[in-house]
Amino acid sequence: MKRLLPAWVGAPRLDPVLLMLLLLIIIFGLVVLYSASGRDMAVVNRQAIRIGFGLVVMLVISQVPPRVLRAWTPWLYGIGVAMLLATLVLGVGRSTQRWLDLGLLRFQPSELMKLAVPMMVAWYLHPRVLPPDWKSTAVIFGILLVPTLLIYRQPDLGTALLVAASGVFTLFLAGLRWRVLFGFAGLAAAAAPALWLVMKEYQRNRVRTFLNPEADPLGHGWNIIQSKIAVGSGGLTGKGWLNGTQSNLEFIPERHTDFILAVLSEEFGLIGVMVLMLAYILVIGRGLYIASVARDTGSRLLAGALSLTLFVYVLVNGGMVSGVLPVVGVPLPLISYGGTSAVTLLAAFGMMMSIYGHRKFIR
Repeated sequence: MKRLLPAWVGAPRLDPVLLMLLLLIIIFGLVVLYSASGRDMAVVNRQAIRIGFGLVVMLVISQVPPRVLRAWTPWLYGIGVAMLLATLVLGVGRSTQRWLDLGLLRFQPSELMKLAVPMMVAWYLHPRVLPPDWKSTAVIFGILLVPTLLIYRQPDLGTALLVAASGVFTLFLAGLRWRVLFGFAGLAAAAAPALWLVMKEYQRNRVRTFLNPEADPLGHGWNIIQSKIAVGSGGLTGKGWLNGTQSNLEFIPERHTDFILAVLSEEFGLIGVMVLMLAYILVIGRGLYIASVARDTGSRLLAGALSLTLFVYVLVNGGMVSGVLPVVGVPLPLISYGGTSAVTLLAAFGMMMSIYGHRKFIR
């Protein structure tokens, strides 16, 4: 009988360790979301459906061999750039143009580029000698520059920097020489004053608020001040689930999205935050282990870059909520409310599972 499915479709290839850690984070996230949303089960149900869809995407991608993912990479990158261009013309949003309204759903193309950019860099470096020379490095920075500028134009500086960072991590793992990295870092530092000139006014206000939130405590500084109060009031063990005063009294803005870590910290305290951070560390460590056992260069670079990108997401969100970093609108992975970011993250974990499942032989 003629086979109807591709030859590589077979038994599910899932990493049980990574899957268990992800499920623990997801369950904990839904528990916190119930409190952060004001005990709104409709919000929790919507997030659960989106995560369920993301888990199905993860399962499907885990079936696909890395060589097939590499064959799709240029197309995925090209489609992502085209969607970013469409967003500049047709995009919708409250004060920005970050979303494409497809009728049945709203999609944020910049989330797709968080996958497409490290995939494209890994695809480019896969057949080449490492560490990359100046020519290859210049090509890669061109690959990074196009989506970064398009996302910045939406405007979304935070996501633009994160997308660029995901590609830089791939370069770093490829063995780019330190003097080259320091050289580009020096150029970036020298360009910082020029960046201030092209930033939107609301972006400048975020920087000013970061430097001195008490200068406007009832305006731009309100978010971070209330977040820091919530984080500090949680103490060691927290006030208990559903007992957070800052969240229940709605002092914390965006408490179910970008600032959900403040709710978690107030209700579960330092212990709850440390448990969640430990889970993230284990996930990142598992991802780096998968990168170490991958059978080819492209897979190693991709798994390592995706793992380090998750680290940056957690670092930036935690720094933002605690006042250590400016507010840039980065969600807490698999905890914050949001469909596109959750599905994108789970798709990334599906790629890691594919790399792990196909580490011993090629089909």
